[in-house]
Amino acid sequence: MKRTRKYILIIPLFALLFGSSCNKDSSTPVTITRAGLTGTWLVTESSKKATYEVYIQTDSSSSTGVLITNFAGAGQNVKATAYLSNSSLVMTNELLSNGWIVIGNGVISSLTQINWPYTLHDGSNLINIQAIYTKK
Repeated sequence: MKRTRKYILIIPLFALLFGSSCNKDSSTPVTITRAGLTGTWLVTESSKKATYEVYIQTDSSSSTGVLITNFAGAGQNVKATAYLSNSSLVMTNELLSNGWIVIGNGVISSLTQINWPYTLHDGSNLINIQAIYTKK
């Protein structure tokens, strides 16, 4: 009886120790580059309940910069500059040509989605905006 009880305790222990596998993560980490971000993006803003498109291109005057046409839905003639830092696009007191000032940090979750909370000062109001960028 003691021998049977011993096996009853040992078998589950072996199953736990040797029966589980160590699955390696087969996904390859995505390398985020400026070139990978270029193109047309659909932007959905929850705070203003707005949807519009922006175009992201590399900034030839900077090794980390990108230019975003129509940022905050400001129009096709308005470009904002953001800087790629690891998996973020950063704007610090960016003065747009229409006079708006933008501060924000877009977190790049993949090469097809950016979660971008930012604050916009339109000259009279400070507006907190939550934007989701989805690559088209």
